[in-house]
Amino acid sequence: MPVVRGKIIEPLFTAEQIAERNRTIAAEIANGPTKDLLVIAILKGSFIFAADLLRALHETGLAPEVEFITLSSYGSGTVSQGVRIVKDIDSDVKDRDVLLIDDILESGRTLKFAKEILYERGARNVSVAVLLDKSVKRKEALEADYVGFECPDYFVVGYGMDVAYAFRELPFVGVVTGDVDEEAQKS
Repeated sequence: MPVVRGKIIEPLFTAEQIAERNRTIAAEIANGPTKDLLVIAILKGSFIFAADLLRALHETGLAPEVEFITLSSYGSGTVSQGVRIVKDIDSDVKDRDVLLIDDILESGRTLKFAKEILYERGARNVSVAVLLDKSVKRKEALEADYVGFECPDYFVVGYGMDVAYAFRELPFVGVVTGDVDEEAQKS
């Protein structure tokens, strides 16, 4: 198992599995609504998935415009009471097909908020692509149109996802299972 920054990280989805799913998802997207397609990646966690998916979309012949939005949940402690826009897109979405890309769909609050805002602004269609779907955590009635993998109820890192700003650079999605020091002490 890989050791990064003194942590043992057990791979859940390998770089090869992710690359294959990205190609499959891109082919599915190319067969969906793509009139004047605008891709909007939700930062920060989706940046690697979005980049790889966009390259796979290019291989299908699609050449969408790309934007980024930063959204933040707010509330007290661990209880989310809403979502706010930290950094908005610059493009007009009126009468366009929009593809929202996010790293993980859990409660559904953030993606539901983003999807509703885009429809309010006049988007013709809003589709959602996520690398991971953690449906056991769903709080809102929202499903992604394109899903890389169903994710078990683990806190995952890598491939853009982090814990305290660490591990985003990993080429796979994994689970931190312990410290190297703890393992050495068990031996």
